[in-house]
Amino acid sequence: MAERDYRRLSLWHDTYPGSLARRPPLPGDQQVDVAVVGGGYTGLWTAYYLKQADPGLRIAIMERETAGFGASGRNGGWCSAIFPASLRKVASHSSRQDAARMQQAMNDTVDEVGRVAAAENIDCGFAKGGYVSLARNQAQLLRARAEVAQWQAWGFGEEQLRLLGKDEATAMCGAANVSGGTFTPHCAALNPTALVRGLAGAVERMGVAIYEGSPVTQLRPRLVRTPHGRVSADVVVRATEGYTAQLPGLRRAMVPMYSLMVATEPLPETFWREAGLARRPTFSDKRHLRIYGQRTADGRIAFGGRGAPYHFGSRVKPRFDRDRRVHDMLERILVDLFPALKGVAVTHRWGGNLGIPRDWYPHVAYHPGTGMAVSGGYVGDGVATANLGGRTLAEMITGRRTELVKLPWAQSASPGWEPEPLRWLGVNAGTAIFALGDRNEARSGRPSRLPAAFWRLLGH
Repeated sequence: MAERDYRRLSLWHDTYPGSLARRPPLPGDQQVDVAVVGGGYTGLWTAYYLKQADPGLRIAIMERETAGFGASGRNGGWCSAIFPASLRKVASHSSRQDAARMQQAMNDTVDEVGRVAAAENIDCGFAKGGYVSLARNQAQLLRARAEVAQWQAWGFGEEQLRLLGKDEATAMCGAANVSGGTFTPHCAALNPTALVRGLAGAVERMGVAIYEGSPVTQLRPRLVRTPHGRVSADVVVRATEGYTAQLPGLRRAMVPMYSLMVATEPLPETFWREAGLARRPTFSDKRHLRIYGQRTADGRIAFGGRGAPYHFGSRVKPRFDRDRRVHDMLERILVDLFPALKGVAVTHRWGGNLGIPRDWYPHVAYHPGTGMAVSGGYVGDGVATANLGGRTLAEMITGRRTELVKLPWAQSASPGWEPEPLRWLGVNAGTAIFALGDRNEARSGRPSRLPAAFWRLLGH
């Protein structure tokens, strides 16, 4: 792909002021200390913290396209403390105390991303305005109250999540038909392409080699193969997230699920006086089929959501990045939230895949005996989680025994997904159940039992 093609990947790529030109590929066989497969957040953060811990390490990153080509460059720009697995699920693998430590580590990670962005002069529009989740019908309001009560039962107070009344919620995010909501301060809005490209530049300055246009055809202990040569390494880090299923032998390791986005033209101040979002909090509502939005640094709304189908056989294709039905749906939802946007130009439509493990539980692991390391399974909440994964892998690989390597997701592994057609039926049934639950709740105002039953089936 040429640079002009990378510009078409998303709003973030299109408006990125720096170069998106592809770096040279692997020049031939190489011997390094650490070989990283994947030039997204996980791979780059791992390399960054490894170099900080040991500047003498020889590290090479192999990327099929260009740094930030995948979800790291196309996501909604939420650097949030959301961990995809519930506190109850985390505690079931460890303890209540460990589950609380896991959440605190996520909270701290939001600030760590901002700290590094400032330290490395990465201009990614980092704005820690928190996250407001609106309740727009009675069922959503009941869910908001239940969420706050649940956090309190785990020992967290309003510093973690607080309930909003109608007026306060509307003042934060002036959407239509708001009856309340919740707010957490542990989230920042940013430009994800600017962050990942800036991070790539930072690790290069530290001496890390990034080889782009270098697809990995085989990944095994202490060896990575590409069409351009082999890389031998003491440690091999798999950081492939939503593209994991394309690697040999890993078809069922991770489901590549698509999430799509739209972005408006820059909006006038008259709109923002009504819409609020003055401190750039990220926003959504309490529906089951997730939506997410932010006020961008240049005054647009970037807005996305689920609803795209899972494609049989864990296929990943460029044409799946755009789905007229889903993009039209997102525009309708956005106008329903902000009626003043009716007739406003939508300048960008895009999408991409994210990685979902079978148990919905992210994992980070390193096995010294084989030299294999992995972090992933972020279920769409990877901007901050990938940083925590990269920091943790760096400490595991360098042999440090800090609190990070004792977190409950460390040295975990997820089971494989079912074979087809069970995988296709199950994943798409889940999407349909969430959509049906939202329609039922909007009509009746009563909580739907269907999504809750599906989550129980998944072990949440």
